[in-house]
Formats: sequence, C-alpha cells, structure tokens
Amino acid sequence: MTTQEPTGSGDTEAAALLLKGLLKGPDDLHRCWWHGGLEEYRRYHDEEWGWPVDADRRLFEKICLEGFQAGLSWLTILRKREAFRAAFANFEFDVVAGFDEADVERCVADKGIVRHRGKIVSVINNAKRAIELKQEKGSLAAHFWSFEPTAESRPEKLERGTIAATTPESIALSKDLKKRGWSFVGPTTVYAFMQSMGMVNDHVEGCCCRARIEAARDAFTRPT
Repeated sequence: MTTQEPTGSGDTEAAALLLKGLLKGPDDLHRCWWHGGLEEYRRYHDEEWGWPVDADRRLFEKICLEGFQAGLSWLTILRKREAFRAAFANFEFDVVAGFDEADVERCVADKGIVRHRGKIVSVINNAKRAIELKQEKGSLAAHFWSFEPTAESRPEKLERGTIAATTPESIALSKDLKKRGWSFVGPTTVYAFMQSMGMVNDHVEGCCCRARIEAARDAFTRPT
C-alpha cells in the first residue's frame, strides 16, 4: 500500500498515534495512517481494503491495477478506476484476452487511464494467462488463496513498523505467476494485491477496521 502522510498533526497525541500507524478521524475513530485524512481514501480503507475476495473478476482487476500502480500512488489509480474499467471491459478477462492492436492504441490514447503501453499490453497478456490458470485450477481465486500465509508466519502485533513490503508468500506467488507468463507481478505488487484482497489483515492494531476484517476472514470460506 502506497502511503500518504497526514499533515498538520503537530500535537503529541497525533504524533504518538502516527508512530503506531494510526490516524484519528473527525468521527474520533482510529484508522490506518495511510489514508491521510482524504475522504475517498478513507472510504476505500473502510469499505474495500482487506475484505476477503473470491470473485475472479475482482481479483483480476486488482492485480492488473496494482501493476499500473507501480511507480505511482494507489490514490492516483483509485481516482482513475472507473476509466480503467471502461477501457478494459470491466476487467472481464475472457473479453480482454481478445483485445488486438487497435485496442492497445485506443487505451494508449485514453487520457482517463495511465497511458503506459507496456502495462496496457501486460493486461491483455495477463488476461490470456488468467484463462489458462482458470482452466488448470478451476478459478483464479483457488490458486491465489493457496498462497495465503499461515497465522504462525504473521507478526504477533501489527504496527506501522511491522508491515512488510514483501513476504515469502508474495515472493512465491510472484515467481509462480511469472513462470506462467504473467507480467508486472513483482513481489511488492503481489503483496499489495494480497493485502487489498484480504489474504492478510494488515490493518494495524487499534484501527477501527481490524477486528471487522478479522471476523470476515474467519467467516470466509477459502476457495479450493
């Protein structure tokens, strides 16, 4: 998760919270610091980030958008997400796999998205690889969730300083996908994907969402 520091938090309480990775909102609730007090980012933090997902379309969308995010902030991608969905057939990978050079040029010319030719071509390539993976494993979800870390491998207390950029599991999934021909799926990108799709709960201790996410993960039936 690309972070955005809050501004104007000069008081002692705010500084102490920030060290733990928390930011107090106008509703007096504590949240992970990275939303930076921005309303649209706060909604994403509260309503999407970390909730477990098993829908193949959403998983494909997110891993592609994480690839676009490399070198940028997630907020930039979030603000362009609807334009990305329009450009890439709502990330229905069986449709995107059929995109041709005209579609590439259309996307390169689309000012609503990140116009990086290599990343655009990567989405089309990854759509083809996603079809192959689904044919082999039954679903993308079953394969991705098979890399979920064990509880024993997770930090005992999750604070700002204990959140990693990569993990052994994200490295393993990255290597697996690259062997299958996927692109823009480095271990940092893959771990951000795992965080957002609920394969780990990286809401820090004291965040108002942490317990809710953990309960959702406990109730979630892992795809097989």
